[in-house]
Amino acid sequence: MTAQGTQYSLFESVETIPVEQSALEPAGRRFSDYIVYVDESGDHSLASIDRDYPVFVLALCVFHKRHYAEKIVPAVQKLKFNYFGHDSVVLHENEIRKQKGDFAFLSHQPTREEFMDRLSLVMDASNFILISCVVDKVRLNRSEGASSNPYHLALGVCLEALREFLAEKKQDEFKTHVLVECRGKKEDAELELEFRRICDGDNPGNRMLPFDVVFADKKTNLAGLQLADLVARPVGINYIRPQQDNKAFEILKKKFFCDGGRNNVGCGYENVGLMICPPRKAKGPGEPTEAIAPTGNPQST
Repeated sequence: MTAQGTQYSLFESVETIPVEQSALEPAGRRFSDYIVYVDESGDHSLASIDRDYPVFVLALCVFHKRHYAEKIVPAVQKLKFNYFGHDSVVLHENEIRKQKGDFAFLSHQPTREEFMDRLSLVMDASNFILISCVVDKVRLNRSEGASSNPYHLALGVCLEALREFLAEKKQDEFKTHVLVECRGKKEDAELELEFRRICDGDNPGNRMLPFDVVFADKKTNLAGLQLADLVARPVGINYIRPQQDNKAFEILKKKFFCDGGRNNVGCGYENVGLMICPPRKAKGPGEPTEAIAPTGNPQST
């Protein structure tokens, strides 16, 4: 490795930001204090199921806007400046894990370890709430048939949890934007239709939900979408192989929406911030958890 130039401290700042403190509210306030970024892991097809990764995971990262704008975005940009010299690179879990494209330099093990440590630091220090749904496609196929859409099922579950979180923060009467990465004209149109159907009252409480979906191209290089991309696969890996070492998931456990709020982080998130679809059957004492045991050994970041 050649000598590095200026290295930017990821979290140097002039003051500590209370992440839930709002500025003086303007008259006729329209928008909530939170912004949501969404990504998925795995495909939503039930016709052909990958034995190595038989799940579909939807992940919602919920950020307080001030913390996101003043802390997270600068930290992500500094990470990129330190390793690439510019900030146009898009952090993509698949390319990082497989050391492809802009991340080919990670084939050098010491550099990879350092980079992953710095990336984990950004993830750990970023205050966001994680809401996720894991769809077990094999069990879904058995229970509901191949006509089900895992993405749509997961979206309904996650939006309901998002509503509960915003109600807890007294933000559920203001519009909250949910940003989703573009997938294709047909897929985006279908997703928008489903999103609006759920928000128009087709949800467990038959409530109107004040959410608005925004589709963003990967080239927009949004830090929130990139962090959402990084969290989805570790959640899926934890479901498939809960006994496997998963450093990323250990960080994420403290970010799930959970019972008890800040005093209970890392606990009580099952069926609150982390949902399994279809719901797992209750097991008797000594019975193993119902889960898939596929072949192969894909690694999480």
